Amino acid sequence: MKRRNFIWAIFITFFSTTLGKMKTNIFSREEKGFKVKAGEARFKESYTMKGVTLNKLDIKISAKDTNGNLAVFEQTGHTPKGGPPLHIHPFQDEWFYVVEGEYLFQVGDEKFEMKSGDTIFLPRDIQHAFVQLTEKGKMIVSYLPAGKMEDFFKATDKWTSPPSKEEIVKVFADHDMKVVGPPLTVN
Repeated sequence: MKRRNFIWAIFITFFSTTLGKMKTNIFSREEKGFKVKAGEARFKESYTMKGVTLNKLDIKISAKDTNGNLAVFEQTGHTPKGGPPLHIHPFQDEWFYVVEGEYLFQVGDEKFEMKSGDTIFLPRDIQHAFVQLTEKGKMIVSYLPAGKMEDFFKATDKWTSPPSKEEIVKVFADHDMKVVGPPLTVN
């Protein structure tokens, strides 16, 4: 009987220690509030979407902060009349808040003109794209859950020459998105 109790004690100790480590590693999230100053990025991580646009993205709230539940970026638009191709996020909702400038968004078959102060919600599994209409632009963009968006922006930042359409489709697919059409255009 003592041997059985000893084996159970070892098993329970191993299991609880392993579970405790899993909780620390898998379910961890930031437990303190934090501030990210204007013009700065969380962890000093900024990305430029080379090849898709030249927009700069500053991480404000990282997936690392939220156990992957949320990612928030400040996107500074450097691409007048430019934007991403029409695409779908099958696993994420997305929303944008326009801080500066004007944009045209397509969500499904509908188009929305957006200006400073406007918010738009893009549900998962709905095709969408946007184009920057003004010389300057700035938006807050959020992904729920965070998915692979930080890694996506990191990948596009590494391009040193304009990617082919095939490369763009592949990098989108590698990060759980599907390109379903060309970027929006304006006259």
